[in-house]
Amino acid sequence: MSRLKGAKLDQHEDEVKEAPPSLLWNLVFNLVLPTLILTKLSGDQFLGIKPAILVALAFPFAYGLREFINLRKVNFFSALGIASVSLTGGISLMELDPVYIAIKEAAIPGLLGIATLLSLKTSQPLIHTFLLNESVMNTTGISKALKDNNAQAAFDKLLVNASWVLSGSFFLSSALNYTLAVVLITADPGTEAFNQQLGRMTALSFPVIALPGTLFLMANLIYVFRGITRLTGMPFEDILNVEKEKK
Repeated sequence: MSRLKGAKLDQHEDEVKEAPPSLLWNLVFNLVLPTLILTKLSGDQFLGIKPAILVALAFPFAYGLREFINLRKVNFFSALGIASVSLTGGISLMELDPVYIAIKEAAIPGLLGIATLLSLKTSQPLIHTFLLNESVMNTTGISKALKDNNAQAAFDKLLVNASWVLSGSFFLSSALNYTLAVVLITADPGTEAFNQQLGRMTALSFPVIALPGTLFLMANLIYVFRGITRLTGMPFEDILNVEKEKK
């Protein structure tokens, strides 16, 4: 009995470690805290200009690193977030021209858009990472149903269309990122005004950039789900990778 309880506890701990981070904590560590620090604590009477940048960027960096450690493997989104935070911090601390912030903000989603299209020529298109992965969908059941219905070719075409939509969302995000950075970041790096503008850009990035991108992603998911249902005949609940309780 004790061994059984121990096994259940270990299984529960593994499930906790692999549980996806909540939206609330993502917003707190990646948006709210950095924004408040940059906009309110950059003055000489508080943290100061460069320390405020370091403290503000430490929160998303530490959160992404914690997620990487808990997952025990390279998480694409965490790695991307750490790279983005590191570049922003480096540009700010080196007091480079603000245009480099705009270029960096546009470059990351732009490169993702290009990589999504180029990956269609490989055996593992990026659409699998973003939309069609085992943590979201019952890929084993879908593959079997596609084979049984002789619908693999039609499914491949569906993924190509979804990849174009996904890359389009990245290109839109790239354009919005660049525009937001150019409009908001006008002060010279190394000044309190620069930190405040960087904080405002961080705060506005969610409604201006993340929201349209999320709507694109949701529309793409609906398109993929409907296509899978049409090609396989599987109901929605069987497409999702939800572990059913055994009675």
